Amino acid sequence: MRTVVTGATGNLGRLVVDGLLEKVPAGQIVAVVRDREKAAPLAAKGVGLHVADYGTPGTLDGLFAEGDRVLLISGSEVDKDRAAQHTAVIESARDAGVSLLAYTSAPGKLTAALADAHHGTEKVLLDSGLPYVLLRNGWYNENYTEQLAPVLEHGAVVQAAGEGRVASAARADYAAAAVAVLTGEGHENSAFELSGDTAWSFGEYAAELSRQTGKEIAYNPVTAETYAGILTGAGLPEGLAAILADVDTSIADGELAGTSGDLARLIGRPTTPIADSIAAALKG
Repeated sequence: MRTVVTGATGNLGRLVVDGLLEKVPAGQIVAVVRDREKAAPLAAKGVGLHVADYGTPGTLDGLFAEGDRVLLISGSEVDKDRAAQHTAVIESARDAGVSLLAYTSAPGKLTAALADAHHGTEKVLLDSGLPYVLLRNGWYNENYTEQLAPVLEHGAVVQAAGEGRVASAARADYAAAAVAVLTGEGHENSAFELSGDTAWSFGEYAAELSRQTGKEIAYNPVTAETYAGILTGAGLPEGLAAILADVDTSIADGELAGTSGDLARLIGRPTTPIADSIAAALKG
């Protein structure tokens, strides 16, 4: 039985492959990548490579085999029709007779436009008849800790999330959950609401940054419109800025605050606190 990981050179995919290498022989892992050269470190470890693009269905030919377990990592190009791209992968996997397809989705309660493609993909997957697992990943700590430079420069955390809370976890935690599903048993036809053990507010996040840096970092809540304008002023495309501001509105409404405990149960340990990810980011 092979394990196939799409998006294997992305931030999440790399962590999943590393986790799989601790549990299964490299020769049983297939990394689906868009750039063979970028994937050279995986090939050097003995991992099989298949070059494909979600948006070009023909590149999926010959990828899947009967009995494969597959992790479909959602596409990152939010300006594309991601549901259609994911559908091509699901249909190819169905036709090949894979034994399980796990998909990295979005929290079930998330109403922001960012979630639309995920909800659409979930419907296609359920309708396909494939044995499935829905990994409804919450927010990553790194969504914030990888963007510390402007926060530290200006001494302020600026968001449009009001007093909303975020139950985030480290990217590595979500990767470990995917590995647990791909290498474990009894997860078929399940949906997991994955999130951190503890939800935090941006006021608390700013306070933790202040504590760890010794600098005074304030939290400045703004409107969604103002936040989108700040993001476009920093060089983000208008469409992406609008999507991120929309997510903050969902945070303000409590849609990313849920702490189901599913993630900790899957990985067999507590999730990584935001304070730990801040410390790791500050160490560089």
